[in-house]
Amino acid sequence: MNIYNRSTVIFIVLSSLISACSDEAKNKAMAEKYNAVQAEKLKHKAMSAEEMSAHSGEEMHHAMPMANETTTTPKIDTDEIGRRADDLPPPINRKQSQRLSIDLYSDEVVAEMMPDVTYQYWTYNGKVPGPFIRARAGDQIEINLSHGKPSVAHETHSQHTSSEHAAAGHSAHSIDLHAVVGPGGGAPLMQVAQGDQKSFSFKATRPGIYIYHCASPHVPTHIANGMYGMILVEPEQGLSKVDREFYVMQGDFYTHGKYGDKGLQAFSKEKLLNEHPEYFLFNGRVNSLSGERALKAKVGEKIRLFVGVGSHIASNFHIIGAIFDNVYQDGAITNPPLRNVQTTIIAPGSAVMIEFTAEVPGKYLLVDHSLARAIDKGALAELVIE
Repeated sequence: MNIYNRSTVIFIVLSSLISACSDEAKNKAMAEKYNAVQAEKLKHKAMSAEEMSAHSGEEMHHAMPMANETTTTPKIDTDEIGRRADDLPPPINRKQSQRLSIDLYSDEVVAEMMPDVTYQYWTYNGKVPGPFIRARAGDQIEINLSHGKPSVAHETHSQHTSSEHAAAGHSAHSIDLHAVVGPGGGAPLMQVAQGDQKSFSFKATRPGIYIYHCASPHVPTHIANGMYGMILVEPEQGLSKVDREFYVMQGDFYTHGKYGDKGLQAFSKEKLLNEHPEYFLFNGRVNSLSGERALKAKVGEKIRLFVGVGSHIASNFHIIGAIFDNVYQDGAITNPPLRNVQTTIIAPGSAVMIEFTAEVPGKYLLVDHSLARAIDKGALAELVIE
């Protein structure tokens, strides 16, 4: 990593942590007020002319909702928050190192978490998880991060003042890549304020499948709201050939309402601190990888899964009816794999590479085998073998 002054980096890290602690109480109160105001704004944007008329005059002087209340029919910023499992670059077939430039931007968007339930996600490039980054050992990787979508006046984002961003907890976004060898995984160099853009570069020296995530205060909140993704560093000789590759990340989400409560759900920091999520989700929402968006393969094809945990609670990953031929634990893709595995535990901030062959046609369920998470809280996806 191109870090020229180690003491400066350490000072930046310490300053960020001290600032986060001293401002925590103030930001918490400001965030609650901000969430209530934004929820009310979204509700009024969604009102019809008749509804607005009915609320005119004295009737407009109603009480504002508290942060833990929900609103109905909020404005939705995107039709789809979940990244498709097949949305990843193809395997690398070159033999030389290259310089790669990766463009990322942060975006806070309201999207559907499940039918009639919406949530304001914090994202890289408008999806959960963020883009799958693919490189080869020896590559020089430049990361370019913008706070807000470049060259686009995102309506909701542009309406926020700097103080509103600060109150909501996203006055800065950043990136910590676990593939980086150096302080903070690059995050001290990449604290990007509203409207700004920063870059840094590093050399990918260790093959593996790694997590990246936001590392701006309050770090657990940024991650819990969806700011994570994966970076694969292939070995110089490449990976073995397979027929299908898929990208799956499990995340836990902390809403004020219970699972399935309708309306715009506010983030609950209290539930985060108590480690009590209402949702466990694959790729951002309930049924993100089911139905028309299910993983698909044919009998006899060899399948490779990159599966990670972006947020705070470990996954007990299992495919009902399948046995994994090879599991490369903890992202260590150059180590000998475990063979004939039924369920694999994936730690928070870690990932695995799984390989197996589709032998029997049918529909297979991807689950967290702490099964209440799958059946009652959303950690469920489909693999269709034809």
